[in-house]
Amino acid sequence: MEPVQFREVKEKIITIRGQQVLLDSDVAEFYGVETRDVNKSVKNNPDKFPEGYIFELDNKEFANLRWKNFSAKLSKTRVNPKVFTEKGLYMLATILKNQRATQSIIAIVETFAKIRDLSHTVAELSENTDDFRQKLLMQKGDKIVTDILGYDLKTTDTETGIELNFAVLKFKHTINGNE
Repeated sequence: MEPVQFREVKEKIITIRGQQVLLDSDVAEFYGVETRDVNKSVKNNPDKFPEGYIFELDNKEFANLRWKNFSAKLSKTRVNPKVFTEKGLYMLATILKNQRATQSIIAIVETFAKIRDLSHTVAELSENTDDFRQKLLMQKGDKIVTDILGYDLKTTDTETGIELNFAVLKFKHTINGNE
């Protein structure tokens, strides 16, 4: 089985109740187990999942999610799915002990960290007026974007623009090849 790639994780992160989360079915897919196994692990270890680690979608959230992201997986479920926050994913990894789960949690943790780092960099960039500091922040942002996309951005003598729209962050950057 191939290790989980950053892009796969990034595409599955959704924002619900103001938090970045992953659906239980997506977590199961990443970990190479069935959704019922993930939920059974949570049910058998309630002390490892305090408030803020995992929550079940209410009917309205689930209906909205189905409407926005229709998939066969969501249409087949009879119960409202659970979603895992970053903390819940860490804890789940301590329970599901297989090689795929270990590789997956590393990819998932890295994804959350890169998105958070990019968000902080963009926020600092918008607040900073020092030209030198802005240039350093742009370079840092470019490096993070390159890490996220998995390849080096090439520029020519013309302008190159890139826009990333994550569930919680929209990042737009234009690179002028003459600089």
